[in-house]
Amino acid sequence: MAMIQWFPGHMHLTQKAITERVKAIDVVIELLDARLPGSSANPMLATLTQGKPALKVLNKQDLADPACTALWLAFYNAQPGTRAIALDASVAAPAKALIAACHALAPNRGGLVKPMRVLICGIPNVGKSTLINTLAGKRAAKTGDEAGVTKLEQRIAIAPDFYLYDTPGMLWPRIIVAKSGYNLAASGAVGRNAFDEQEVALELLDTLKTHYPALLEARFKLTGVAQMTDEQVLEAIGQARGALQSGKSVNWQKAAEIAIYDFRSAVMGRISLETPEEFARWLAAGQTLDAQRQLKKDAIELDRKIRFKQVPRPGSR
Repeated sequence: MAMIQWFPGHMHLTQKAITERVKAIDVVIELLDARLPGSSANPMLATLTQGKPALKVLNKQDLADPACTALWLAFYNAQPGTRAIALDASVAAPAKALIAACHALAPNRGGLVKPMRVLICGIPNVGKSTLINTLAGKRAAKTGDEAGVTKLEQRIAIAPDFYLYDTPGMLWPRIIVAKSGYNLAASGAVGRNAFDEQEVALELLDTLKTHYPALLEARFKLTGVAQMTDEQVLEAIGQARGALQSGKSVNWQKAAEIAIYDFRSAVMGRISLETPEEFARWLAAGQTLDAQRQLKKDAIELDRKIRFKQVPRPGSR
């Protein structure tokens, strides 16, 4: 994955703030993108909030494949100390279900003497601020379609005995699951300067022509996409949508932007990029590869130290 450095200083501050805040928290809500729940789950958050009841909220469920969303809900609800719900953050009634779910996870909290204290976390651009505003019934948090709008921790009173602590969207230092990097980029969780649109579009199209060929064909008036290469599909999209340059050759950059935009806006239909089984397979492969890289790195460092010790020092005999 050709990603640039994506762990700026404010994310280090967010990590520190979560570590301090979680000591006095009753429930941790992690907002996930329903189209890519595994990829949009922050592995650092699991470590920072270990032992706390967890509510997994699959946001943007109206954009995701309902069958895949059902699989993810079953996966999370089977885990101890965890509940999961799916919603569209802009719809008031489902959002109110969060309060009930938190009370189910921490039944001993509530009332003015022991108010519910909830930490809400999520990667950038997952819809966290929109959800908070829906819950609060007012513009309590800034919203935007660019990663990293929220900059400072905020405390919002959802009810007289229910406090929600919002934190800036936090990514993690290094992706070990390559497919997750592509899915995050396709979803808009990563700033556009951090990835190559053509590379991401090709990976996205590979998923779409495998799992949603009919939607892809209907949107761009294509046929036989399952037998086409990713490059051929992207070229056909460019031709279909007039993304051309001089000589009528395809403008690959423009075609890539069209494919990514059409996925994000759900104009092709409700699409999910991963199932629990697929993500588990990607994660296992990524962990194995990462372990191999670490062994190689350790061997190089050990060799460096040995050679350093063997270099004659000035004045030594």
